[in-house]
Amino acid sequence: MASEAKPQSSATAEELMAKMLKKRLYAVIWKSFGKPDLIRQNLAKHLQFMIGLEKRGALFASGPFAPGNGAQIGDGMTILRAVSLDEAKVFANSDPFVIAGARSYEIREWTLMEGRIGISLDFSDNSYRID
Repeated sequence: MASEAKPQSSATAEELMAKMLKKRLYAVIWKSFGKPDLIRQNLAKHLQFMIGLEKRGALFASGPFAPGNGAQIGDGMTILRAVSLDEAKVFANSDPFVIAGARSYEIREWTLMEGRIGISLDFSDNSYRID
């Protein structure tokens, strides 16, 4: 089990960042063109595409933005494990929503530094929880 070290308030930024993950990922910000019918028509293809990326290990996380604050049906974010920006663009351009003309995107390189993922597995009843 990992130690639960607490950062010291006197530590410098360099000292604090020295042990951080520093994992390079690519964040794709999806922007809908305001064509909800195209989104609905291509949703199953999009989901199959995303599941395919997930199964090959290229998809870290993905999902839609909640409605409100100007978000439209089809807006969302995907975080990719890619070797380069060019590879991330290949993945994004292959999304069925993009091919159908339902949305565009912006890609930004993102460095994962800190955070936590919690997974609980109960062997007695084969249940799990992701926090």
